[in-house]
Amino acid sequence: MLVKEYRICMPLTTEEYRVGQLYTISKHSHQESEKGEGVEVVKNEPHEDPVHGPGQFTEKRVHLSSKLPGWARAVTPRIFYITEKAWNYYPYTITADSLSLQCSFLPKFSIYIETKYEDNCGDSENIFHSDKILGDHEVSFLDIAFDEIPERYYRSLEDPRFFSSAKTGRGPLREGWRQHTKPIMCSYKLVSVKFEVWGLQTRVEQFVHKVRAAKGGWGALGGSDRVLTPVVVQVIRDILLIGHRQAFAWVDEWCGMTMEEVRRYEQETQEATNELIGLVAPAISVSEVGQPTATHSAPASAPSTPLSDEAPEFLAPPKTRPRKKSAPETLTLPALRERAGAE
Repeated sequence: MLVKEYRICMPLTTEEYRVGQLYTISKHSHQESEKGEGVEVVKNEPHEDPVHGPGQFTEKRVHLSSKLPGWARAVTPRIFYITEKAWNYYPYTITADSLSLQCSFLPKFSIYIETKYEDNCGDSENIFHSDKILGDHEVSFLDIAFDEIPERYYRSLEDPRFFSSAKTGRGPLREGWRQHTKPIMCSYKLVSVKFEVWGLQTRVEQFVHKVRAAKGGWGALGGSDRVLTPVVVQVIRDILLIGHRQAFAWVDEWCGMTMEEVRRYEQETQEATNELIGLVAPAISVSEVGQPTATHSAPASAPSTPLSDEAPEFLAPPKTRPRKKSAPETLTLPALRERAGAE
């Protein structure tokens, strides 16, 4: 198992990002969905934890069948998806446990992400105090403005080096922005990756050669982890960068929304997204505080941000997909459904 910590700063406060992350995840999920593919929301309901208090539990399925390469489709079911479970006790969140974020046909592949948000520039040490960390672990700072992302995901209107917020006056971000920008917050993400599937190493290794190896090379990785872990590390890095860039670039769309308003937007968007991928929308409850439930036991934050030098093909958008406009206008439920009907 590989454990790595990421720190991603943004020119926001943690209170602002509480709204921004919900808006960004909902909008991005809808953008990435199409008929029969995309993000299916299975559950979104209040959950109370004896330690962390009231929060929100979500369960999603990320359908990826059409994005698999030919050799993988030959050994996978027709329906292929990743299940994601998350517990949001903002400013502390958990995405997945050891058996939650899984491929539907790879029962021994899992990703666990523990996140904490703080109003600082990423200088808090040992923030997790986790017994999952054995000895030193790698800490990687991600810069939303100056770290590279795959070219196919680049949108000039979402580039923090050029974006300027009309509502907040923040941006564009210049070199060294983390040291002098106010306000500033940091997402601390402790990511654990585990992969134990024999028989797919040769094919997956061909993908690995298309992606630069993780820092530290292969020496520290053992067994089947040596095959897929560097790919997953690169994919996670790209997803975190893209998601946090969008959260800032879309700030004028969600800035000023209340929690009630963003929860309503989240519900409407999720229902429309499920319709778009051809599924019946589930009953979704998004009230902020709920009664304790016995059906979901959270493990001991941040929801996952969108998961790609090149990501594996099965996580990349189809090459024939028309390029979407960057940072589109705020979507409303009627607009979402009209768009779904048109497609």
